[in-house]
Amino acid sequence: MRLAPGAYDYAAVPAVLALVLLVAFPPASVVALALAFAVLAFFRDPERTPAEGVARDAAVAAADGTVSVVRTETDEDGRERVRVGVFMNVTDVHVNRAPLPGTVEAVEHVPGGHMPAFTKTAERNERLHVDVGGLNSENEYRLTQIAGTVARRCHSHVDAGDELAAGERFGHIAFSSRVDVLLPPRFDETDVLVDEGDRSVAGRTLLARDPRAASHDGDEPQ
Repeated sequence: MRLAPGAYDYAAVPAVLALVLLVAFPPASVVALALAFAVLAFFRDPERTPAEGVARDAAVAAADGTVSVVRTETDEDGRERVRVGVFMNVTDVHVNRAPLPGTVEAVEHVPGGHMPAFTKTAERNERLHVDVGGLNSENEYRLTQIAGTVARRCHSHVDAGDELAAGERFGHIAFSSRVDVLLPPRFDETDVLVDEGDRSVAGRTLLARDPRAASHDGDEPQ
């Protein structure tokens, strides 16, 4: 089973504790060992490949979990942008994937609090922004990993200049948290294919239909 980076570091603490408790109090040793295996299971990183044509026709989900935010907001350049947020609980896979292809332009860590990741106040939490560009400003989007009450570490696997394919891993978060996608300006809420409360699977669930692909479909002869 493939694991996200850092899995063994987190699992080492309960594993060592299990060895110590094996002498002092064997029943507790079993609990500690079970916790070590639970940590490894949490960091599981299954292989996933988006369906053929997804990179052209749609954006895919960035995270496993429950869709907690779908809204339109105004970005710093005054453009209307759609934000889709997914809350991950401790049983979800926490490896995050790129919804669309592009080039990483910047990776920025922002310090903050650790409120529950499913609340509105979580937008002031510690977070990590990954800005992805394309051939022009209509292709740019932002991925934001948001720390939660338990989640204290947002990990990026990419650096500025890296190329991302749709569905490719870009990072992971240690324990329950949230991932937001600020879609490119060409998308609006009518293009979004999920609703708040829906379940999503990173790299597999279709997040939003690309309006350019839809218009091309309409141009095809009948």
